[in-house]
Amino acid sequence: MKPTVVRNVNRSNPAAVKTLGELGVATVHEAQGRTGLMRPYMRPIYASAKATGTAITVSCHPGDNIMIHAAIEFCKQGDILIVTTTSESTDGMFGELLAESARAHGVVGLIIDAGVRDVRDLTEMEFPVWSKAVSAQGTVKASPGSVNVPVFCAGTMVRPGDAIVADVDGVVVVKREDAAEVARLAGERFAKEQKTRERLKAGELGVDFYGLRAKLAELGVRYVDDPEKE
Repeated sequence: MKPTVVRNVNRSNPAAVKTLGELGVATVHEAQGRTGLMRPYMRPIYASAKATGTAITVSCHPGDNIMIHAAIEFCKQGDILIVTTTSESTDGMFGELLAESARAHGVVGLIIDAGVRDVRDLTEMEFPVWSKAVSAQGTVKASPGSVNVPVFCAGTMVRPGDAIVADVDGVVVVKREDAAEVARLAGERFAKEQKTRERLKAGELGVDFYGLRAKLAELGVRYVDDPEKE
């Protein structure tokens, strides 16, 4: 593909994105049929990191962050940078100075299937980042890539404008055209889980609540009082 920068992005519905963020990665992932979850090696650089927004996608050559700089020009408030490389990389492609620039243009977080650096500074400024690696290995600015084109990041397709939810459980992607419906389903799931939580807190056994006794019997599980006498 010829290196391309797409200036305009059709973003997900802001109200839906806000709701998705309030419900969290695990609930959203379940609500959309257990799809859209990035690979579990994508971890936040600090435990309390949370971010919800719309995707600005960036495809870079490994060890080269010029396209991240190019992408920031087209970011708006509430965007999340989604960065991937054309082949595997763990180089530190993003640090504190880029975070300052990104935040000044409305970026609320970074998801990068490569490495980051300046983690102490990023943590102190509370700029949320999910990455594959942490590395002080620097980068160059020499190879063209693309901005706001569909990319694969940590095993998941991301298109510009898709909704992104990230927290300590990982990163999940919601297609922009599905954001409102997934937000509705996730809200229903959350309400159902609240009722379940109260019953479990009251002492009801999950094996009864979920109707699992019949399933255990079907699987051949037996209950005995003293295995030595059987």
